[in-house]
Amino acid sequence: MPTLELLRADHAKALLAFERENRAFFAAIIPDRGDEFFTRFDEMLADRIAEQATGACLFHLLVDDDGSVLGRFNLVDIADGEAELGYRMAEHATGRGLATAAVAELCVRAATEYGLTTLRARTTLANAASRTVLTRNAFTPGTETELNGKAALTYTRRLGT
Repeated sequence: MPTLELLRADHAKALLAFERENRAFFAAIIPDRGDEFFTRFDEMLADRIAEQATGACLFHLLVDDDGSVLGRFNLVDIADGEAELGYRMAEHATGRGLATAAVAELCVRAATEYGLTTLRARTTLANAASRTVLTRNAFTPGTETELNGKAALTYTRRLGT
């Protein structure tokens, strides 16, 4: 059964494989990370772990039984009891309810372990799967916005309700 784990240095190999294997899939939905992301991966990972240590962000991986990464679930811009939720799933892991379950677990952790009261998220109108994950987890759609040059919606979830 997949587990949601805080990002650690020993995730490096599996995380890099996840990013490489799903690069084209992600680029069809969201802007590509670019070649520099992959050439500077070790440095980027160290930066994320250092940032996580400050409490400003909490990076999670959905890890399968074999140690492979199925998804990333991040809480960023943590301040005043609020955070922005972002996530991405491996192409082969979509459509199985794993993202919905991981977001549900992260909402519980956000409230009980991290002391957060509100989560925000954004997704493009074209990303029906992401919108479904959010609505199934009691996120309320809000205002229209733009995300990476595309029409999008904001979502909010008050935790503990």
